[in-house]
Amino acid sequence: MGSTSPSYKGHRYPAEVIAHCVWLYFRFPLSYREVEELMLQRGVTVSHETVRRWCAKFGQDYANALRRRRPRPGDTWHLDEVFITVNGERKYLWRAVDQDGNVLDTLVQNRRDKAAARRFFRKLLKRTGAVPRVIVTDKLRSYRAAHREVMPSVEHRSHQGLNNRAENSHQPTRQRERAMKGFRSPGAAQQFLSAFSGISPHFRPRRHLMTAGEHRLEMIIRFTIRDQVTGSTGLAAVA
Repeated sequence: MGSTSPSYKGHRYPAEVIAHCVWLYFRFPLSYREVEELMLQRGVTVSHETVRRWCAKFGQDYANALRRRRPRPGDTWHLDEVFITVNGERKYLWRAVDQDGNVLDTLVQNRRDKAAARRFFRKLLKRTGAVPRVIVTDKLRSYRAAHREVMPSVEHRSHQGLNNRAENSHQPTRQRERAMKGFRSPGAAQQFLSAFSGISPHFRPRRHLMTAGEHRLEMIIRFTIRDQVTGSTGLAAVA
């Protein structure tokens, strides 16, 4: 296990089981109980509550480690916001992706005004440690006002039809939101989506641009990276 791998001290299950459960939960639209059932089919008895604790403890660490393995973000960033349901109330999920579809950051907020846009811009710049050449947004005026304050030297293109990259990036989140029947609280939504946006895209290469053989090879590489950052050797080692 590498020195940068998470510590599993005190856990009676090996890293392979923990990492596999966390991968299942964040990669597919599964509940904790469904992960429990899938593991039982593999001969591993683990409760759904244990799976929940593993996801809460290790999910963000895995996501951060996978993000560090990515190349630097591209110089064109697409920003968009959509509403999500949190405890029956409408909140807004802000998201930024680069021109290759890599998720740069997400932020759950109550509003989509100038202050919210400014807060997202600043968080985005801090998270990436980079400044884009161009940002692309829809016609929400809050973007323009925040852009003038936070990154006035960056070119800003505002056009509804140019921002399909960011809008398409919301689709996996929508799928999970439906499966989870909404989020319980803003904090729980932010915690889940922060880990989800780091783990799920890692296992979603742009398959439509690859042959079947290229896709299989790419997935093998990505699973190898997953094993490296989690300190596991794959579930087959303990199956």
